[in-house]
Amino acid sequence: MEREPMRIREGYLVKKGSMFNTWKPMWVVLLEDGIEFYKRKSDNSPKGMIPLKGSTINSPCQDFGKRMFVFKLTAAKQQDHFFQASYLEERDAWVRDIKKAIQCIDGGQRFARKSTRKSIRLPETINLSALYLSMKDPEKGIKELKLEKDKKVFNHCFTGTAVIDWLVSSNSIRNRKEGLMLASSLLNEGYLQPAGDTSKAAAEGLSDTPFLDLSDAYYYFPDSGFFCEGNSSDDDVVLKEEFRGMIVKQGCLLKQGHRRKNWKVRKFVLREDPAYLHYYDPAGGEDPLGAIHLRGCVVTAVEDMPDSKKCDVENNLFEIITASEVHYYLQAASSAERTEWIKAIQTVARTGK
Repeated sequence: MEREPMRIREGYLVKKGSMFNTWKPMWVVLLEDGIEFYKRKSDNSPKGMIPLKGSTINSPCQDFGKRMFVFKLTAAKQQDHFFQASYLEERDAWVRDIKKAIQCIDGGQRFARKSTRKSIRLPETINLSALYLSMKDPEKGIKELKLEKDKKVFNHCFTGTAVIDWLVSSNSIRNRKEGLMLASSLLNEGYLQPAGDTSKAAAEGLSDTPFLDLSDAYYYFPDSGFFCEGNSSDDDVVLKEEFRGMIVKQGCLLKQGHRRKNWKVRKFVLREDPAYLHYYDPAGGEDPLGAIHLRGCVVTAVEDMPDSKKCDVENNLFEIITASEVHYYLQAASSAERTEWIKAIQTVARTGK
């Protein structure tokens, strides 16, 4: 029986239409031999598929000056496909994995997160997929934390030591040496991702093992709400407190109206569950003027606005495209604030209900 191609990476990206200059959110799945894209994550059949054999990738792609973090995939038949990520690290991660998948196809090899020096042989009784689901169990699995290192904050991640500890406590292994072998297999198959320079260097072959049983080596689940950010002021830390309560982030932004295309200051409150971005009159009032449903949305930075006068807005713009393809344009006070909103919204869109 032929083996199913491995799912290397998946997530929402904005994709340009093949015939018209329209950009729509798509659930994109990178397989070993191609890229499938779906209108929604829950759909059973893809809207299309791009074979990777003979394809080339170009990043950064400057074909669309108003859109940031775009990469171009050119199929073997010279058909161009354009995708937009939410921020720089996300785009680079997609590009890195797509490049490696193309290289593996050209070299007749199976995709792996790294080419291990020693072959990792696991007992046939071990089911990595089932083990991964157990690790993600909200009550009995590995706890996702906010960790800080080298003036960076890593959200929704955990240490290498925590992974091995969990494998030991769950009786999945007999000792920590076996745990390293099992964790390395989870890493190579994409069930775990490295976060930070220490774990990334090991995954690239700069250590004796691809996975590190260390308290300063960080990892995360590929479909979690992981993101990394620089240290912020005390006020910002309060606003970006770990996703425990209902309110994740709040503050004032400029919002473009849908009918008159004019811009007004609104107070925005980002809620984790349900996944809504409510906006209010900043002058007061408990009832929201409206809400943006974030589940399944895509949020990206933009450099300019369609249908807007130059005097209306200047920069630090970003766009939210909902699952029902409604476009919202917002402006932050600074580039750093825009990035904070984008990453916070993206996390809630993945994990909220």
